[in-house]
Amino acid sequence: MANWDVIVIGLGGVGSAAAYHLAARGCRVLGLDQHHRLHTYGSSHGKTRIIRQAYFEHPSYVPLLRRAYELWNELEQAADEHLFHRTGLVELGPKEGVVIPGVLRSAAEHGLAIEELPIAEVARRWPGLAARELHSQSQWQAVIEKDAGYLRVEACVEAHLRLAEQASATLQHERPVRHWRASPHGVEVTTDDGVEHADRLVIAGGPWSGQLLSGLGIRLSVLRKYQYWYAPQQTGYDQRDGFPCFFHETPTGYFYGFPSNDRDGLKVSRHSGGTPIVSPTPAHPPDHADQSLIEDYLKAFLPGVGNHLQAQVGCYYTMTPDEHFIVDVHPDHPQVAIVAGLSGHGFKFTSVLGEIASQLVLDGQTTLETSLLRLERRHNT
Repeated sequence: MANWDVIVIGLGGVGSAAAYHLAARGCRVLGLDQHHRLHTYGSSHGKTRIIRQAYFEHPSYVPLLRRAYELWNELEQAADEHLFHRTGLVELGPKEGVVIPGVLRSAAEHGLAIEELPIAEVARRWPGLAARELHSQSQWQAVIEKDAGYLRVEACVEAHLRLAEQASATLQHERPVRHWRASPHGVEVTTDDGVEHADRLVIAGGPWSGQLLSGLGIRLSVLRKYQYWYAPQQTGYDQRDGFPCFFHETPTGYFYGFPSNDRDGLKVSRHSGGTPIVSPTPAHPPDHADQSLIEDYLKAFLPGVGNHLQAQVGCYYTMTPDEHFIVDVHPDHPQVAIVAGLSGHGFKFTSVLGEIASQLVLDGQTTLETSLLRLERRHNT
C-alpha cells in the first residue's frame, strides 16, 4: 500500500501551490525539495514578481490569469496577509513592436480594462520616465493596466507551504530526489533517505526539470538571469508616490521593474538575454555585461534613479523552445502530472498552475483550457 496519495517534487512557486491544493482536497501529500525552505537557488525568490492580465505573449493565457487573480485573493484571505500590490503597470514600446500590439490584442479579445497613453502623457503622470530618449520616440506608445502590480514572491510561497501544512501535508526540505519511476501500483520516488511510494506524482522541478523529465523528448534550456535594486537619486520613484511597475520594449531588449519602497530600492531586470547553463548551481557570479545594459537602460529611460546599486541576486529561467509553459499529464503515466518550462513569465500563474496540477493528477483533466500548454506540441517546436 502506498504511503502517500500524492508526492510533489519541488516546493517552489508551483510545487507549494500544488501541495496546498492537493492537501485541501484531503489527500495525503508528501512534498520534497532538495534545498532549504524559501531558498534562493531556483526561480521563486527576489521579493517581487509582476502580475498582469493583458498578456502580450498570447491571449490564451488570460482565462488562466483571471483564475489566478481569484486564487491569489483567496490565498490572501486564508493567509491573512497582503500578497498582491496593485500598483498598476505601464508598458512602453514601439506601436508595431511585440509588447504593445500583444497587449492590445489580449485586451480586445477578453474585454480587459487598459488605457492607451501617448508618450507625452506618460511623462506628465510619471516625471521619472520623462527622459529625452522617451520623448524622441514618436512611434512609441504606452498602455497602463491599473489592476496589475506585483506579488511578494517569497511570501506567496510561504503562504502556500504554511496552509498546505495546516491541511496536513508533510513537507520535507533538504531531501533531494535522485530518480522516480512509475509502476502498475503507482510511483516510487528515490531519495538519499530511501524510497517513498505514492499513488500519484506531481513534478514541479523548476530549473531541475530537465533531469527529472529526461527521456521524454522535452527540450528545456536554462538561462541564468539577474535582478538588481538601485537607490533612486531623485524623488518620484517610490510606491507611495504612485510610481508603477513597468515593462519596456527597447532596441536593446526587454526591461522591467518595480517602484521603490521603505525597505528596498527600485528593482529592475532584463527579461531578454541571459546566460545558458548546463546545470543550475547555487552560485551566481557577477555578470558585468548584464549590469552595464541595465545601467545604460536606467540612464536613458529612468534617469533619476542613478547607478547606486544596493543589491543583486541571480535566478533562473527554464525555457521551452516556444516560451509557452508545459502543463500536462505524462504521456505514458497518467498518474504523473508535469508543470515545467515557465520560461521566465510563470510566477504570476503559480496559484492556478498548482490548482491545475492537482486536477490533472487526481481527475485526469482540468476545468481550465490548457491546450496551448500541452506536451503534444513539443514535436512542432
